Amino acid sequence: MSHPLFRRVFVVVLDSVGVGELPDASLYGDEGSDTLGHIAAQIPLRIPHLNALGVSSIRPLSRLTPPAAPLAAFGRLNEASPGKDSVTGHWELMGIVLDHPFPTFPRGFPADTIQEFERRIGRRTLGNTVASGTQIIDDLGEEHMRTGAPIVYTSADSVFQIAAHEDIIPVPELYRICEIAYDICVKGMGLGRVIARPFIGTPGHFSRTANRHDYAMPPTRETLLDMLTARGIPVLAIGKIKDLFAGHGIGDSIRAASDSDVMDAVDRAVRESPPGLVFANLVDFDAKYGHRNDVAGYAANLERFDERLGRLLPSLRKDDLLVLTADHGNDPTTPSTDHSREFVPLLAYGAHVRAGVDLGVRSSFADLGQTLAEIFGVAPLPNGRSFLGEIAADA
Repeated sequence: MSHPLFRRVFVVVLDSVGVGELPDASLYGDEGSDTLGHIAAQIPLRIPHLNALGVSSIRPLSRLTPPAAPLAAFGRLNEASPGKDSVTGHWELMGIVLDHPFPTFPRGFPADTIQEFERRIGRRTLGNTVASGTQIIDDLGEEHMRTGAPIVYTSADSVFQIAAHEDIIPVPELYRICEIAYDICVKGMGLGRVIARPFIGTPGHFSRTANRHDYAMPPTRETLLDMLTARGIPVLAIGKIKDLFAGHGIGDSIRAASDSDVMDAVDRAVRESPPGLVFANLVDFDAKYGHRNDVAGYAANLERFDERLGRLLPSLRKDDLLVLTADHGNDPTTPSTDHSREFVPLLAYGAHVRAGVDLGVRSSFADLGQTLAEIFGVAPLPNGRSFLGEIAADA
């Protein structure tokens, strides 16, 4: 049985919107990373609704005055798991704290891994290096089109990415070879994800399409999503959430080609969804702007989200809880195009939320999952400390 004050919860992950380096950032080469802070320092952000909720109360932001009375409870989440990838971050939000990071390959994948992959797909490959996804298709896209060899690359994350032009390797075939990579790398080596990265265009004018597909390792333990689904509590996943959990614990799901599409789906869910959890990811912050070090684009996307947020807030019901957070950082002002090891924001808003409560620095992303477990009346998660008692206005 759900909490009497909150019958529906909407969790929106602003993918990569970190709010400052974690104490162990130096272990990851991320000293000084501060995604939101550095963007605000370079570009005057027009985010009145985020600011009204209390985003600049979490940490000072250039040219933004913290509200005298924030509309939301606010704080920061510390990542207890090692790593800084999307799978790790999302899993921890739903209760799993990893003991060991997923393996990474900063010098590319072993030769025998690539040879086995090539043997099984019947094609040679290009790349096998750490690279920016947009840069590598600019560098190797023409050769790929000439040879039919898919482009393989990785990053600082535990990921095997395969890029292919949709006219050269049709999307269904790309998905098939990704499934082969999944068998070799995820099942065989414990890698976190394989990602299909289809693109279109001509040399010098390539662009990635919305047919990206993530093949993630299934969660290693039961998550909050599994617990909710087992109890018959609806879980709606929007965006790449279903992929990140390999479908586990997901009731219904909606794919989305852009953050605008995600927010359209969230708007519909606010109007139509029954009591339960709606879990959405806004991937464009990371994929389109963070990984491309596009500071202006990132800032513009924050402003577009803020405009959508301003339309969303008045449509929430009295017994709704809206949570805004992130899964890691990706500071576009640094030389690196990879994720960064950062705190993530925590904003909790609703008619029954104690507005202006400072939730401080939480010890784990799993504090969110534990809070939702208490709201929905399922068994406590093994990790995290609930903050429900701190935010429930009538508790």
